[in-house]
Amino acid sequence: MAALGVVLGATCAAVLGAAGLHAQEIVDLPADDVSVSPDLELVYNIGSAAAAAEWEEFTSISGVAFDGASNLYLLDGTQTSADVRIVVVDAVGGFVNDFGRAGDGPGEFRAATQLVVWEDGQVLVEDMMHAGYHVFSPAGEFERMVRESGGGLVAMARRPGLRPERTGTRTLIGHSRRTIQRVDMSSEDVRDQVLAEAWAPVEDEGPQSGDLEDMIGEEWGFEPDLLFDALPSGGVAFSDSSAWAIKLTDPSGAVSRILRRPIRPLAVTEEMEEMERERQLEIASNRTITQRGGPPPPSVLEFIDNYRSLRREALKNMRFFPEVPLIAAVRTAWDGTLWVQRSTGPGSDEPGPIDVIAPDGRYLGTLQTGTAALPDMPDAFGPGGLVAFIGADELDVPVITVRRLPPAIGLESARPPPGASRSALTM
Repeated sequence: MAALGVVLGATCAAVLGAAGLHAQEIVDLPADDVSVSPDLELVYNIGSAAAAAEWEEFTSISGVAFDGASNLYLLDGTQTSADVRIVVVDAVGGFVNDFGRAGDGPGEFRAATQLVVWEDGQVLVEDMMHAGYHVFSPAGEFERMVRESGGGLVAMARRPGLRPERTGTRTLIGHSRRTIQRVDMSSEDVRDQVLAEAWAPVEDEGPQSGDLEDMIGEEWGFEPDLLFDALPSGGVAFSDSSAWAIKLTDPSGAVSRILRRPIRPLAVTEEMEEMERERQLEIASNRTITQRGGPPPPSVLEFIDNYRSLRREALKNMRFFPEVPLIAAVRTAWDGTLWVQRSTGPGSDEPGPIDVIAPDGRYLGTLQTGTAALPDMPDAFGPGGLVAFIGADELDVPVITVRRLPPAIGLESARPPPGASRSALTM
């Protein structure tokens, strides 16, 4: 367990540097899995090539989200397609509304890339080519654009996986490099502030020159991702290392609790390094760039060609971390329950098991994925235990399945397990 100890020590040191001196509760959860199989009730299916109604003939679903009334919002259409739109269905899968379309004007999408829905039904759509965010009312009426100041496209590219805060404010949780940010969308310009500093496995070399070579930088294989989700309390749950360790913050961003499971990460071998290098090179070679209305202009094509060439060279010289990160995803249900998905090995397409942690830090059990009821981590969580999955039929036409979780998961395992321990650590 030496490697695990080193990683956990580094992450604790990062917390000390970012948050200062404060009391943290360390919760050591049991190492052994307790398998639970909750009966996820089917609520409705929509979509497929055999869809009965025209409104549910989906093209490509790139985002789903619930509001507080259990309505489900779908971002349908590829980023640059002419038929991109937002579709809204009610709690039983009935059509409510659709709005938004491709175009260059206010409320029209040039490259819709992210969908965010707040509890009251207000909608935000990230638009990379507009270098801003469209805001729609709960009725689907366009209200305003929120613009990125300064960085524009570069700043937007650093805000993947935006999550809405359920605190009654027009704020989101996002990240830039290894910081978690609270992003304010209440005015015409984006305002953000650092909420928490994550452990940086690779030292930040500081401001870059803006040259393409500096933008690409050095490639690392098996680098721990910064995975996070917003908590109902206004805090954040995040993972930033190779170990099974989840940090929980209060609304100010101070880490108040660290949950740990003593599961050892998989050691990286030379064979795994070579396979990962080849996999990343294949992904880079197959990536395509499209633009609505025709091909990009020659200057853009030249930039893309240079970028791809430099990226391939960087991938050929990729360096590697010694362990494969244990955690693949971190999500939070509306009641504050944590869903922590474990990885299944480098390059694997198989979904990993999901550890479920109660809002008070108790280990409830581990869900096995790959079943009809739970194919993978849900693509969206909603009120009342609703979860949504993006799938496809035999013709690869999108199908959305909504299920409902039982009131409790693994009641027997919800009691404090014998192997669990807690300690308060002042850092």
